[in-house]
Amino acid sequence: MENESLDDWMKKQHFETTAEIEVPEYQIDQVIGQDEAVEVVRKAAEQKRHVLLIGDPGTGKSMLARAMTELLPTEELEDIIVYPNPEDLNEPKIRTVPAGKGKEIVNSYKAKAARAKSSKDQLFNIMCIVILLSAFAVFAYTKEFMILLVAFMAIFLLFMMSQYNRKTVNTMIPKLLVSHKPGEKAPFVEATGSHSGALLGDVRHDPYQSGGLETPAHERVEPGDIQRAHRGVLYVDEINTLEMTSQQHLLTVLQEKKFSITGQSERSAGALVKTEPVPCDFILVAAGNLQSIQGMHPALRSRIRGYGYEVYIRNLMEDSKENRKKLVQFVSQEVINDGKIPHFKKEAVGELIKEAQRRAGRKGKLTLRLRELGGLIRVSGDIAVEKKKPMVELGDVLDAKSIAKPLEQQVVDRYIEGIKDYATFRKSGSEVGMVNGLAVMGEGGGMNEYSGIVLPIIAEVTQAQSTSEGKIIATGKLGEIAKEAVQNVGAVIKKVSGKDISKYDIHVQFIGTYEGVEGDSASVSIATAIISALENVPVNQTVSMTGSLSVRGEILPVGGVTAKIEAAAKTGMKKALIPAANAKDVLIDRRYEGKIKVIPVSTITDVLEAALVGSKKKSLLAKISKFLPRVPPVGSATTNP
Repeated sequence: MENESLDDWMKKQHFETTAEIEVPEYQIDQVIGQDEAVEVVRKAAEQKRHVLLIGDPGTGKSMLARAMTELLPTEELEDIIVYPNPEDLNEPKIRTVPAGKGKEIVNSYKAKAARAKSSKDQLFNIMCIVILLSAFAVFAYTKEFMILLVAFMAIFLLFMMSQYNRKTVNTMIPKLLVSHKPGEKAPFVEATGSHSGALLGDVRHDPYQSGGLETPAHERVEPGDIQRAHRGVLYVDEINTLEMTSQQHLLTVLQEKKFSITGQSERSAGALVKTEPVPCDFILVAAGNLQSIQGMHPALRSRIRGYGYEVYIRNLMEDSKENRKKLVQFVSQEVINDGKIPHFKKEAVGELIKEAQRRAGRKGKLTLRLRELGGLIRVSGDIAVEKKKPMVELGDVLDAKSIAKPLEQQVVDRYIEGIKDYATFRKSGSEVGMVNGLAVMGEGGGMNEYSGIVLPIIAEVTQAQSTSEGKIIATGKLGEIAKEAVQNVGAVIKKVSGKDISKYDIHVQFIGTYEGVEGDSASVSIATAIISALENVPVNQTVSMTGSLSVRGEILPVGGVTAKIEAAAKTGMKKALIPAANAKDVLIDRRYEGKIKVIPVSTITDVLEAALVGSKKKSLLAKISKFLPRVPPVGSATTNP
């Protein structure tokens, strides 16, 4: 990790705009921060191995898959042609030819059919003329109209025969299933979300199945993604969304490297048709998140593991000088790939790198969820275009950050607007049993998916209704982990207070949790509220807090601390207590700097010392010190971002 600040590092960079930054020609060299995955992909392409890429959305999985087509060994592509089978019309024949030859072959059949049609049309015309002349000659001699009627009937019969012969000639023309140009690079086919017909190929239904009106079976054959990916790369994202039968067929294709096309609907006439096996020799790149593995066919995953690689894609990289340069390159290549936005000035690039630091959620790291960072780049560019600027400036990026908010943050902003009109929590004075906890909305590994909110928690202690034992009763639509956290708090309360809490019923209410509460990051807030109510010691309402509380009274790290601190600052809180282990992860946005004091805490004693007020505070802390020894704090006592 580099100790040099981003501002100092940016001053040393020898560029003024991203137009001066060279972008690599090959896509594999444009992949940022996934060095291990790039190495695996290179090996897999060289040896034609399958790959399973698992990781968060927007971390470069599809880009790695596309890059494989540039790395595949030089191999001549093939055109695939389907022919009618005179011996069995429902089993069309398959033939492969070098790239570009398929179109020539089909065109030659069409030309031959056109010549045959032309010669037959000439013969038909001659025969019609002969019949008509003969009929009129006989009619002139006999004056019998029946002669003319017979002549016209003969011409009609000849016309019907010619149409049938013409259809017979057309049915012999083969169909080009898969076509390539000579020298064309290996195909990349994205089959994400494909249904069985689109993935495996299909045979169209024929409403006219007899009487000379039917469409030949080979003309109704349609290629699927696996056929189009022959000698290339087949990419399937969210692999678990494929039906299990489709995954089974995909496994068969990987084993046999060929697959017959048949109608996918049992009610269709196409179900009667089954071609000869069609070549399907491709590299499979399957992708998804960790949950996707549960939905994969076990044999399919085993096949990939046995004949390929499994790669877990990173979502963070070290905040080093080299990686900062890679992000500068990323900005430049996003501008070029978009083609509609101007390049960025150095100051604007610096702000984007700072945003990458913030979205990482951990100090000394940079986010690799670059698709979302790319979205911020494009919004910044759109703002500059709207203002008719030749370059994207720092102000454009700052404006974009306020516009391009994730949905979770927009929901939180409206939530905060609403609670300002109603006193659901207080931000001044002191209250017994009331604590301003901090929580997040949104899940995932990216900082930008976290949106912080203030979560008021109220505790009230009453005499137990049961003669045997009191209870801790929590309301607010709690999830399983949150319920367990409330129970764990009971152990700490017993140890800290020294009281027999079995004599009391302790009620804990989470205010405004309409969507429910999950996780244990509110356990320190719960404990503080209960101790305050139990000992009748007020809590400073300008203080907010987050942290997981162990049964020994230690404050454990939690996620989303930066988003929580920003939420506290936005709602007017003056202090935020966070786990000392999270102190290094705090990187708040510049608009909140100086508005809130961040205090790292290591034990429940530290929390109570910072949050409680009033005349009883000193005696309570003295009593607690007898039951709960102080743990040396991690890092400095206070920080002021």
